[in-house]
Amino acid sequence: MKNQIIQKFLFVVLSVSMAVSVFAASHREAPLIALDPAADNTDVYAFRSWENPDKVVFILNTIPGQDPSDGPNYFAFDDTVLYEIHIDNSQNGKAEDIVYQIWFETETRPALGSLNFPLQFVGNPNVAVPELQGIMALDGAGSEGLTRRQTYTVNRIMGHQHEELFKGQTLVAVPSNVGPATMPDYEALAAQGIYSDSNTGIRVFAGQRYETFYIDLGAVFDTVNLRRPVPALSEEEDANDHANPFGINRFSGFNINSIAIEVPIEQITQDQQPADMTQSPVIGMYASTSRQKTRVLDDDGTVKTNGKYVQVSRMANPLVNELIIDTPTKDKWNSFDPENEAQFQEFYKAPMLATALNLIFDLPVPDTPRTDLMQVFLKYPGQSLQGTNCGSPCAELLRLDVSVAPTAPEAQRRLGGLATPPDPAGFPNGRRPNDDVTDIATRVVGGPAFVEARVGDGVNFLEDAPGSNLTANGIYMVFPFLPTPQDGRNRRHIDCDEMGANPCN
Repeated sequence: MKNQIIQKFLFVVLSVSMAVSVFAASHREAPLIALDPAADNTDVYAFRSWENPDKVVFILNTIPGQDPSDGPNYFAFDDTVLYEIHIDNSQNGKAEDIVYQIWFETETRPALGSLNFPLQFVGNPNVAVPELQGIMALDGAGSEGLTRRQTYTVNRIMGHQHEELFKGQTLVAVPSNVGPATMPDYEALAAQGIYSDSNTGIRVFAGQRYETFYIDLGAVFDTVNLRRPVPALSEEEDANDHANPFGINRFSGFNINSIAIEVPIEQITQDQQPADMTQSPVIGMYASTSRQKTRVLDDDGTVKTNGKYVQVSRMANPLVNELIIDTPTKDKWNSFDPENEAQFQEFYKAPMLATALNLIFDLPVPDTPRTDLMQVFLKYPGQSLQGTNCGSPCAELLRLDVSVAPTAPEAQRRLGGLATPPDPAGFPNGRRPNDDVTDIATRVVGGPAFVEARVGDGVNFLEDAPGSNLTANGIYMVFPFLPTPQDGRNRRHIDCDEMGANPCN
């Protein structure tokens, strides 16, 4: 049994690139970005679509911890932020082979007849005005209640070629789910926000979704004060992807803003071949947000931005910045591209996180320098280190083998390659929205002893996800692959010691 556990551990370590950081994705991960939620990369996903297996999906989430009822100014993307998804298909660590750029623009729309409501989103069937019966559309008739609306453009950069995608279409970001009076059928409204480009076969969505990242964040950041000692999970609990044995999901009932883009595989591989033919199936990717360096006050008092765009946040694998990079370096790390990761390699060689895990759980961790972590985290399969140094290329990217067939949502295992049997389409082979990166990464960075002790936070699945198109454990089965967000009027957070919830202690 022990040998099987170690073999599974080695399978994960040696097969694909992985995240060595644990406990959360990049929500408020650095001092400066914590002050800038609209530019905060919270989670990044890359996976082969199980709805369209010939395509790959990239997702960038931002604006963490949205309480659905926080109006009247709800959650919007920032017009002054450049959102980008970067792809490396040449395995040289420079994720600039293909770049998707997303730009937003906010418009204030005409007043609703004689009723000039001081609200961004207006609708109530009890108001005897036809235009206010509810927001039923993103554009045209039925959209009158969107008195403040965001549209966006999507550009693709390949080498020196810049191309605007979805030409001739008005791309509207799906607004926050205010409530059933204002938006009587939010699922139908959100479906209108999925756009297809007939020339490329690419689909895109931008708007609010339900937060699929689940973690006992309160226990974890109480200096890893988990609610159960090791062995944390029994074999039965560990194998159950449909129950949270003892953890409390901090993100229960919270929403997120999401940009999802689905692209044919042959458009992103270097040899321009579909998944079953490509000779270079492993790609790398990361997402970034950037702001212009200079802000000026216009004559009318409005703030304008100009000058060069500067990267303020980046993310590939979850939680590198929180728990691998030390606090004084976090904002600097955010500003550099992943291809420059060699300057941060000392943090990977001797991660303080491993030391903390050893002290807290009294379990052995691998010796330093952790060349194993550098090999799988900063290199592509087959690329060698330079002794105990990273060498070149050296890039922190989320890597995805697009030749691995996707797993149907009903059969997905939260532990990916560590599951029994393994689910090779899950993290660390890319990342799907419902992969339990907390438990996987904790065991990988801790080593075989943590695999054997089944260390975890006790949150195994996404509970209480609203809407339809869901599996029993909260996996959203169709594009954009994150569930319908909770609405502001009826939102619910499941907290410890509530009826039906786990105890606080």
